[in-house]
Amino acid sequence: QVQVVESGGGLVQAGGSLRLSCTASESITSIQSMGWFRQAPGNQRELVALISWIGSGSSRYADTVKGRFTISGDNAKNTVYLRMNSLKPEDTAVYYCLARRRGDSSAYWGQGTQVTVSS
Repeated sequence: QVQVVESGGGLVQAGGSLRLSCTASESITSIQSMGWFRQAPGNQRELVALISWIGSGSSRYADTVKGRFTISGDNAKNTVYLRMNSLKPEDTAVYYCLARRRGDSSAYWGQGTQVTVSS
């Protein structure tokens, strides 16, 4: 069982920035990818950004956040970060971190952190 803990959410004005952190309880050598998803009220959970710990460490983003959000990782801390710039009210959601284990690809979710962007 991989424990996943997020932090860094909060309230920010439109145009502002926030950084989310997500730490896994296991070394990234046992994790194939980590990423951020979000869910706004009445909407389905959607991918925001994902980073792979396999190979070159590629990342991918939802079209809605490209150019504004950056995902990065700190191998030594088993942690990924999501830097969110130029935030918009439509970015308001609960943001969840996902860690997917290597081998069986089991998925482990964090408890979520609220991000609220005021206009």
